[in-house]
Amino acid sequence: MAVHIRLRRIGKNPKKKPHFRIAVYDETRSRDGRIIEELGFYNPVSGAISMKKERYEAWVKKGATPTQAVKSLTKKILA
Repeated sequence: MAVHIRLRRIGKNPKKKPHFRIAVYDETRSRDGRIIEELGFYNPVSGAISMKKERYEAWVKKGATPTQAVKSLTKKILA
């Protein structure tokens, strides 16, 4: 089972105000499908980012691959 760490869009109304959850997914699931674990929150409008760093690192050690967007967000948090 391939596991990815990617963004899950939760802000749909009103339009043009997105929010995202940082979540761990099985590769075969859809973007808003069932998640394995939720790791954090990202709001691009206000720039707010929060993430469980130790859980993120644990998933990466287990072999989960973060998407490019999640990699850039973690650089901001861990730096």
